[in-house]
Amino acid sequence: MNEEKLRDFAALVLKWSPKINLVSKSDLDHIWERHVQDSLRLLPYIPKDTERAIDLGSGAGFPGLVLCIATGIPFDLIESDARKSAFLMEAARQTGAPAKIHNCRIESAPVKPAPLITARALAPLEKLLGLAAPLLTPNGFCLFPKGKTAAAELTLAATLWHMNTEHLSAPEWGEGCILKVSQIRHAGAA
Repeated sequence: MNEEKLRDFAALVLKWSPKINLVSKSDLDHIWERHVQDSLRLLPYIPKDTERAIDLGSGAGFPGLVLCIATGIPFDLIESDARKSAFLMEAARQTGAPAKIHNCRIESAPVKPAPLITARALAPLEKLLGLAAPLLTPNGFCLFPKGKTAAAELTLAATLWHMNTEHLSAPEWGEGCILKVSQIRHAGAA
């Protein structure tokens, strides 16, 4: 893991955030703990031989660009906001991260399916699954950090989707968890 490049990235978020609202004003003093370290919680669950990954609704680069910098795994970052996409392009350039930025809606992103999909604070699980399913390789999985609504989101998603799920947690995460989701298929599909 390249902590120096991650610190450079955090500094870029601080520099750009007042202009394009990358993170809330109250989080500016806590970028490292609240956003970078929170994104790095996914690291232990990413196989070392992962060839590429997709991050949905990348925003300020959490968790996709952070994981790309930390692992060197090529990531496709999909972000519909042009200003945030410009930030991601500049941050990838300055950190040397092997990221490709797609300034478009997820549904129209010109990307091939990947074995790993991430998304953080993008949408409720039932909507995330609809966005992720077409982009996930058959043996791939998704890592979605979730907060205290995770159980309710899983219950609702299970009425619409068939999937395998693992609920990953640690005492220091409080009510937060990571949902590892695989074998996604719509409940109406055969």
